[in-house]
Amino acid sequence: MALVDDLRSTVAQIFKSSWNTRNGQMVPESENLKLANDGVCLDATVLYADLDGSTAMVDQFKPEFSAEVYKAYLHCAAKIVRSQGGAITAYDGDRIMAVFIGDKKNSSAAETALRLNYAVVKIINPSLKAQYPKAQFVLRHVVGVDTSKLLVARTGVRGANDLVWVGRAANYAAKLTSLSSHFASRVTGAVFDRMNDKAKYASDGRLMWEQKTWTPMNKMRIYRSTWWRTA
Repeated sequence: MALVDDLRSTVAQIFKSSWNTRNGQMVPESENLKLANDGVCLDATVLYADLDGSTAMVDQFKPEFSAEVYKAYLHCAAKIVRSQGGAITAYDGDRIMAVFIGDKKNSSAAETALRLNYAVVKIINPSLKAQYPKAQFVLRHVVGVDTSKLLVARTGVRGANDLVWVGRAANYAAKLTSLSSHFASRVTGAVFDRMNDKAKYASDGRLMWEQKTWTPMNKMRIYRSTWWRTA
């Protein structure tokens, strides 16, 4: 069969096939889903952590330097995500995607953002400066968090496939990371409203989050923070 015929047949089959969906109680792995129209529905919170200015970095510095920055940042992000009960679902160049489920998913994701900011400010940048004192580079990053219902499906071809996360949280969390890195952590109002007081307030009672309006996204209520919490 010619490639074009194979593509035409498969696409038609995807659109006409019925879906088999079920509610999930844990973050699925690829092997838990079929390549057919098979999906798991989750009530989940999605976190994206993304380096800011990575294009300029790779243009100005040696590849080995940029690789070290990537490795340091993604290592810290992954460790902190897991320490807060999240599941790492994807690495994409200079960013990581994680999913949190359960009763504390919003607080855990917000705590992850604050703790990753600590790692950037208090661990990565000082270590970077100590190793490369002449390098005019400071790592900046943005973490975005949103919560919603998600449909998780398997996509790709046999031997080369991955999970796709369909729902508002996956898209909005990613879009939040495109905002200014002057505020390292951002959560939607839906996340903030479900966060516990520990994730909202510092030990001295001050609110760590500032409410803003996300004008391009239908004037959505979001919250931003420059605070950090010890990892």
